[in-house]
Amino acid sequence: MMKELLKPSALVKPIGYSHGYVTQGGRTVYLAGQVSFDSAGRVVHVGDIVGQFGQALENLSLVMQEAGGAMTDIVKLNIFVKDKDDYKRHMKEIGAVYRDHFGNHYPAMTLVEVSSLFEDEALLEIEGIANLDFADSEGLR
Repeated sequence: MMKELLKPSALVKPIGYSHGYVTQGGRTVYLAGQVSFDSAGRVVHVGDIVGQFGQALENLSLVMQEAGGAMTDIVKLNIFVKDKDDYKRHMKEIGAVYRDHFGNHYPAMTLVEVSSLFEDEALLEIEGIANLDFADSEGLR
């Protein structure tokens, strides 16, 4: 499997994201939007965008583990927030939580402010696409 990071010199140098990836081979995993659900389906960290960001990433991590992969196999993330100003105010803390899950791996990312999410108490939702090596997914059900 090949994953090539795209770094067009004509674009601004990305900080905290990548402009794109080219992948070839392997398996594609489509990650459904995750909010800050606990295992019982309750929204946790109500009113705390940093806590909700961390729980959403933890939920994505569990899906990636089930697929036989890791967070660093994610090549695309879409982040939907109810309040982009709240997100911006907490970017330093969100960045620390991000690095706890991804290290220095930065997928291509999009952040979009939305008027509402399906779960009223959710402040954000994160979905993604991953590319796994075939060898990573032998135990997949």
